[in-house]
Formats: sequence, structure tokens, C-alpha cells
Amino acid sequence: MPFTVITLKSVPPSLRGDLTRWMQEIDTGVYVGNFNTRIREYLWQRVCKQVGKGEATMSFACRNEIGYDFCTYNSSREVVYYDGIPLVLYPEKAYQQKKDLGKGFSDAYKMHKARKNTLPSSSSMSNHLPHGSTQKSDEIDSYVVIDIETTGLYAETDSIIEIGAIKIRGGNKLYFQRLVKVDIGLPENIIRLTGITDRMLQQSGVSIEAALIDFLDFIEELDLIGYNSQFDIKFLNKSLKQCGMQSLTNTIYDLKKIIQKDNLFQANYKLDTSLKSYGIEKSVPHRALEDAKLIYELSTKVKKFR
Repeated sequence: MPFTVITLKSVPPSLRGDLTRWMQEIDTGVYVGNFNTRIREYLWQRVCKQVGKGEATMSFACRNEIGYDFCTYNSSREVVYYDGIPLVLYPEKAYQQKKDLGKGFSDAYKMHKARKNTLPSSSSMSNHLPHGSTQKSDEIDSYVVIDIETTGLYAETDSIIEIGAIKIRGGNKLYFQRLVKVDIGLPENIIRLTGITDRMLQQSGVSIEAALIDFLDFIEELDLIGYNSQFDIKFLNKSLKQCGMQSLTNTIYDLKKIIQKDNLFQANYKLDTSLKSYGIEKSVPHRALEDAKLIYELSTKVKKFR
């Protein structure tokens, strides 16, 4: 993920405090962190919205000729490009608009511009989290298995209480799990089903916004796999919208639908039943990460998916 540096001058204290939730302040007004494109653009938009009369700059690693790019907000310095290289411009009165200097840009610059043009401008103050290119990962065997736990069945009225995911990359597995705080007490049937309690959420849970930012950073733009994934995605997209972020654009596969075609005479298509149909004698614990592990194991058994 690209290394990112944000610097702030004369900004409200609330912005400094907000930014320390996602980045380390290594010196007064200097923040560092590692983010994918979506998270970096989202944080930059937050900075621009809250900067007031202050100044902000952002520098980040980039696949161009010099290996980095940068942008500014409320600064006397502006960014212009010359043959794909970002330069600092001190504008005069006769030159108030940013321009790309010269013609005959390199192939690397054209690719960089094409990627940037798929994202909304950070200066547009959009309330949505911009996504990067929808192109699939170069790693064909890289994808993420996801699962969530909720306070109920209806995305319109219920909330996410846990997100779990497994990232498979080159045969290796990385794990993600977050408990999410909610404002209301958990229903008794959810406590019995999941074993998650109000005390657990208050002690170990994070805000839904923090959980989603970490989740987006974890899944990157990889394909997503779930079981009855429409349920998970509906909850996730509702929560993303409530937090002012853009809905998921990752390619999504529903293992349940694949099994319905692969195993036409299965008694029903609950996850427990599908596990047993494919020789996996394990019970579903109804915890997000543990369920994601079972979904991954099931995916390795389904011929039409492999």
C-alpha cells in the first residue's frame, strides 16, 4: 500500500484529533500512514472539509517517473505536471489556473492520468468514498472471503455487530475481525445465537466507521466471496452510505447460488446443510471470522467454484 504523508498548518484542533485516528503524528502537523487508494482519497476529502482557513498537503507513493505524487489545499503552491512529473507551481496573477505543461506526455503519465480520472477530484468535496480502478487484481488467486453478524435480518432497521474476513493471496491467508459498537442493547436471540454480548461490544468494539475503513483497507479491490452474500453486502453498503462512503464496487461471488446449481437435490441451502453435503462435519458458530473460515473451506470443495 502507498506510503502517505499529510501536513497541516493553522487547522482546527478537531481535524488534528480526527486524523490521529488513522495516522501517526510524528511531528506537529505531520502525519504518516499506509493506505490503499480508496482510503487515502477518503481521508484527504475529510481533511479538505475540515481544514477551514488552514493549509494542507498530501504526498504519497505513486507509480510514475519519480515514484511519488502530491496535492495541496488552500496553499499558495499548486501541482502541475510536466511529462508525467509533478512539479510545484508558485502561481502569478496572470496564471491562476492549474495547467499541464507541454505536450507529448509519456506512457507512464498517461496511465497515471487515466487512473486518476476514474476518481472524483478531492477538491470537489464529495461525501462519497472514491474507489480506484475496477480492474481485477493481477494475482488471479487473490480474493477475500467475508461474513458479518448483525442485530437482526433487516438492513433497513438492524445493524452490523461484527465483520470477519479472510484474504487469500498466493496461498497465504490473512485474517480480519472487528466487533462493532451499537447504540441499543442486543436482542436475546442474537446473544444466544452468536455468543456476542453488550459488554463485549462496549469493551472490544469500535465504531462502524472505524471498522469499515479498516475493512476497506483490508479487502482492497479484490474479489469478494460470501455465503448468501447479498445479505452481507446489503448491510455493508447501508453502513457505508451512512458513514458518507461509496458502496462496494468489488466483484462479488455468492457461494450459495453456485451450490444451488452444483448440487440441485440438496435438502436445503443453509450453510450447515451445505457444509455437510460437501463432507465438512463442522457446526456454524455464527461468529464472523469463524464462519468466514468455514465458507472458505466450503469453497475449496465446490467444483464449479474452483
